[in-house]
Amino acid sequence: MNSDIGNDRLAAIVRRAARIDADLRAHPPKPLAESDSKRLSDALLCTSNDSISPTQLFNRLRWGGQAVFVTPDRDAAARFSLRLADNGFEITQKPATVTRGPLGLPIPFFLQKTHYFVARKVQLIVPGETTDRFTYHVHLERAEAGGDYEVVKEVPSLEMVMARLRAKWPDLGDEVIEKRARKFSDKIFPVFLTREAAILKIVNRDLPETYRGRVPSLLKLEKDDRGYARRLHLSWLRNGGEQLSQMEFARQSADLLRALHDDVGIMHLDLRLDNFVITPAGVGFVDFGSAVRADENLKQSPLLSNLFEELMRTSEIQRMLFRMTKTGEVTSEAISGGLHKVDKAVDYFYLAMQISSPHANPDLKDLIRYDKQGREAKLLSKLTDQILRPADPAKPPFKSAGDILRGIEDLKSAETRAGRADSEKSGNVEIFTPDLKS
Repeated sequence: MNSDIGNDRLAAIVRRAARIDADLRAHPPKPLAESDSKRLSDALLCTSNDSISPTQLFNRLRWGGQAVFVTPDRDAAARFSLRLADNGFEITQKPATVTRGPLGLPIPFFLQKTHYFVARKVQLIVPGETTDRFTYHVHLERAEAGGDYEVVKEVPSLEMVMARLRAKWPDLGDEVIEKRARKFSDKIFPVFLTREAAILKIVNRDLPETYRGRVPSLLKLEKDDRGYARRLHLSWLRNGGEQLSQMEFARQSADLLRALHDDVGIMHLDLRLDNFVITPAGVGFVDFGSAVRADENLKQSPLLSNLFEELMRTSEIQRMLFRMTKTGEVTSEAISGGLHKVDKAVDYFYLAMQISSPHANPDLKDLIRYDKQGREAKLLSKLTDQILRPADPAKPPFKSAGDILRGIEDLKSAETRAGRADSEKSGNVEIFTPDLKS
């Protein structure tokens, strides 16, 4: 594994690190050289021979994933720990030294010193980089040493907003950039973060118990002197657990959306795959910053009315819905009626898109079994087509998340029957395509 550090010493260091950190016991680190570079890892074991940069390591780990770095060079351990600390990691176990002789025996004159530290990926993106995937400054943080990690979501600094605006509109002058950035950091972001806290209180209170582990819990709210939220502390819904079939991913997603719509009365309005998680508790949704109560009258507040009117024109979901309506890819009047509006149709439109293309988010790719040419993918693609382009656009069979859930459950039952039929056949395999709602 390493010319300078024997496998027995590496194993001993991993055991020592895991004694301190239960997370490393639950997710034993894989040697970097033996891990799949195309898959995100929960924990990696790196040595000085791996020659990996902080950014490369960042991109190999899930959010919250850890790296155990081992080297015979004490200074190398110190230097690399400082580099990681500046690039989106928290050093959870500071550089330490392990002294070990042959076969683990304390034989004088043959003792060897090995140095290691443990780092956790706590930022969503590498500091200094910009992305359209995330708007707020979101990171993992522990309220106290040894405590559980929380998600901290806060209004980004003026400098962070300006950097993002410059990357998006490089031709704009500095004065215009700063003016727009101040509007975002002083007004728009605090308003939406305050709304998210209020929405989460409702969701945490009213969502049936069986679903509560699949949405964030609001743990703490920090306000500015105007009473607006500046920072939220949320429970961490960590991606991981058993891999789901595409059908089960679709079913759980539709079921959770149905519960939010029907049991809580909340529209999410931003169901991009970036806002999905898959945890041991099941498929979950995060980022309720754009959510609206079903009975809410936004026009009572001119500020909110203007902000949501703009959002319903410019959001990624609304732009896609507009384009697909214009091209005839969406004909259902139940969905097209949500164009440029705050409407439940926005949620089930995007849900239909996500269940048929679940690998668009790299964080979920390893957690969903998806074969584009497989039977499940074809059945769900057909279901999506019927949701978006029903035989009679004026009388679509799918007009709610509950309708979509029933459609998926019908498919799942038919899939089970088809599987039984396949097992009873000795050779030829038929693809059983059920009749969906008409």
